[in-house]
Amino acid sequence: MIELPADTLAESWDYFVYLLVRLVPLFIGASFLVGLVQEYLPPERVEAFLKERNRGSGNVAAAGLGAVTPFCSCSTVPVLAGLLGAGAPLGLAFSFLLASPIVNWIAAFLLLGIFGLEITVIYVLAALIAAIVGGLVIESLSLERYVKDVQVTAGNRTITTDGGTAGCSDDGPAGCSCALEQPDRSHRERISTAGHGALSFFRETLPYLLLGIAVGALIHGAVPQTLLQRIAGPENPLAVPLAALAGAPLYVSLSGMLPIAAALADQGIPIGTVLAFVIGGAGVSVPNLILLNKLFERRLLAIYVATVVAIGVVVGVGFNAALAGLG
Repeated sequence: MIELPADTLAESWDYFVYLLVRLVPLFIGASFLVGLVQEYLPPERVEAFLKERNRGSGNVAAAGLGAVTPFCSCSTVPVLAGLLGAGAPLGLAFSFLLASPIVNWIAAFLLLGIFGLEITVIYVLAALIAAIVGGLVIESLSLERYVKDVQVTAGNRTITTDGGTAGCSDDGPAGCSCALEQPDRSHRERISTAGHGALSFFRETLPYLLLGIAVGALIHGAVPQTLLQRIAGPENPLAVPLAALAGAPLYVSLSGMLPIAAALADQGIPIGTVLAFVIGGAGVSVPNLILLNKLFERRLLAIYVATVVAIGVVVGVGFNAALAGLG
């Protein structure tokens, strides 16, 4: 059994409290915004807006909506299936798919608390541009044949990805949006629902946040800085791609991953390398891949993974180069 020195435990505890005080209020605020956006912009409305868009401007709209709609994988994948089933271009759907996990309210708020406004804004813009360009590249490769013809059931609707039939549990016509219209509610009711949802989401996610903070505190207090620098420091030319790949198996929840990112940054790991770690974990997480495997053939799934890793590497290298130039 490994016993940590008392001073190491004390330093780790101090850092744990520091991250807890710093990140929990931001997380609660972001959770409330997540619920509020979902009240006014549900998945069905996003899908209906995007499926009529064309290449180019549609990729911009898809990336933007992927960023501002705080859907988890279990919601993103049905929207993706709905877009593909309605005949939307694959590249447009990819722009939405790429932006959704790596640019969202939770990430933006926690990054703001960790790195400040300037880094957060640059990160969001870089990730959006990468999602747009990535979707355009995917569109040019004509990969539609690698989308499976499957049915995805989400809530009260069944969506098919072959563009032929999309049935509704309420016996609506084929190809409809399959969403039952919600009765109009007042702004006060929507805000109240968002508040209750935020508290529920916070309670469900708190264990992951605490786990991430605990791991980050141990990294800060117990892992020698020289070891971290040797593995992920600027002297290692493979640090950024390794970080982008390492994020996936470590990902459980973005709320748990970002405290680890904060600890790495505070230990002197370059910000670009840390962001590559975040992008790789958020985009290539095991839960995300399991759901996407229902829609994509293995070749297209591998292309998606390669695209996310490439985005992480490009963003990471770009950040490190820019900050090195400023230094």
